[in-house]
Amino acid sequence: MLSLPLSWYLMLSATLFVMGALGLLLRRNAIVAFMCVEVMLNAVNLTFIAFSKYHQDYTGQVFVFMVIAVAAAEAGIGLAMIVNMFRHKHSVQVDEATLLRH
Repeated sequence: MLSLPLSWYLMLSATLFVMGALGLLLRRNAIVAFMCVEVMLNAVNLTFIAFSKYHQDYTGQVFVFMVIAVAAAEAGIGLAMIVNMFRHKHSVQVDEATLLRH
């Protein structure tokens, strides 16, 4: 079986993380920003799994389960906030979100 070096996994993870960070910084749509955060979390998961495989240790996989749990909680709360913002402002643009200032 062909095994890729650790650096390939890390480069892919870094690329995904940078793409998510740029999307988060450059886009103003709350749903797109939400998906960019999820891409960044998945990049971190890929790094944990790559190091776990490289070191032949399962600790990284345990951290992945914790990150997945945090992502699930973030998904529930984040989507609820987006739905609430759309109900009040009829838009999901981050620039128009003044509900949380008070």
